[in-house]
Amino acid sequence: MIDRHAAILANIRLVILRALGGEDNETLNDTILQMELERFGFARSRDFIRNQLSWLQKEVGAVRTNVQGSATIATLTDAGRDHVLRRTVLEGVQKPSASLGN
Repeated sequence: MIDRHAAILANIRLVILRALGGEDNETLNDTILQMELERFGFARSRDFIRNQLSWLQKEVGAVRTNVQGSATIATLTDAGRDHVLRRTVLEGVQKPSASLGN
């Protein structure tokens, strides 16, 4: 049986990594990430997004974060990029489909 909550979190984490990977500098702030998640049907607070960024940084090393004023800025790491490109699989992050589109 699939744990629905874990599946949702894994999908949200993938959306975050793909959004970062879609930027030339692989960097976005938490407000823009919030807008991207809403585009995929996830209405979540910036606090929730910051918690997910922290998890992605501490648990699997997929992002680096930096706080600037009231914004948290996330940058994709090599581990995050490799997951998005299907070179590796990060536990707790949904595996990307073979399709390159979001």
